[in-house]
Amino acid sequence: MPRVVTFGEIMLRLSPKGVSRFVQADQFDIIYGGGEANVAVSCSNYGDESCFVTKLPDHEIGQAAINALRKYGVETGSIARGGNRIGIYYCENGSDMRPSKVIYDRTGSSIAEAEPEDFDFDAIMKDADWFHWTGITPAISDKAAELVKLACQAARRNNVIVSCDLNYRKKLWTPEKAQMIMRPLMEYTDVCISNEEDAEKCLGFKPDADIEKGNTTADGYYTIFKEMKEMFRFKLIASTLRESHTASRNGWKALVYDGNEFYESRHYDIDPITDRVGGGDSFAAGLIHGMLKWNDPKQALEFAVAASALKHTIPGDFNAVSEKEVLTLAEGSANGRVQR
Repeated sequence: MPRVVTFGEIMLRLSPKGVSRFVQADQFDIIYGGGEANVAVSCSNYGDESCFVTKLPDHEIGQAAINALRKYGVETGSIARGGNRIGIYYCENGSDMRPSKVIYDRTGSSIAEAEPEDFDFDAIMKDADWFHWTGITPAISDKAAELVKLACQAARRNNVIVSCDLNYRKKLWTPEKAQMIMRPLMEYTDVCISNEEDAEKCLGFKPDADIEKGNTTADGYYTIFKEMKEMFRFKLIASTLRESHTASRNGWKALVYDGNEFYESRHYDIDPITDRVGGGDSFAAGLIHGMLKWNDPKQALEFAVAASALKHTIPGDFNAVSEKEVLTLAEGSANGRVQR
């Protein structure tokens, strides 16, 4: 059974009911999630051995976050306890022409203030096959950025494949700071996952694509993928290609480059969207699982895109689907008929 390790921040998500606005809400749904935690849950659902690493406060809310991971079979033994708080984000679900909105309240969270002695990364990586992190984690704080570097170095020492989903967040840092931190970290990265904004803001590569106008054809990525591989020696580069028609309807496909061939996935028209948060994470997890199981970029790509398309139909951060369900969609069954 492949072992996947992820490192980052799990957060408390507070969302108004349905598609209500923040200013209308008198109660919130409680959900736990976060980029790397979402990947860990998905990989566990697919049958991989999955370990999530973070630091959480030693109180009931921190324990509730751990319990949310354990529910899906994620290993939590390497989670450090301590610090003052869990990060929070408020998520308002969009509808039709009104976009979704996120407000962060995560400054000073336990993982943002964590120290190197909180983790034995060599022990954590000893039996791992794959290590995954995202650009959100080093954006949290300089301390978190240093921990990402230490984790990547430990993964490299232990011959573990390393993937990074660039995941640029403009509310957390500037492109200048992102590139200063992220570009050196690419030295330790084997698989790079991005979208058009991530590649530009985190690494300085701008594809010929305009997501605001729906121009996200794969052709615009060919040149920059080759440039990225030449500069950073990635073994695999992947990008999701989202067509945002409205908050409720998106086109969805992806592209993978293995240094020799470009593979473009099947296209999905997702309408209506139930919850798009975690869509990129579900793609990353599908790609990781697919490469570990089949070691075939094309097959892994189709699995990843199908997994992320399904995530758009599921509320919350976690993608609560099985490998069998993803394969059914990837193989062409999208009629939504009742399974009896």
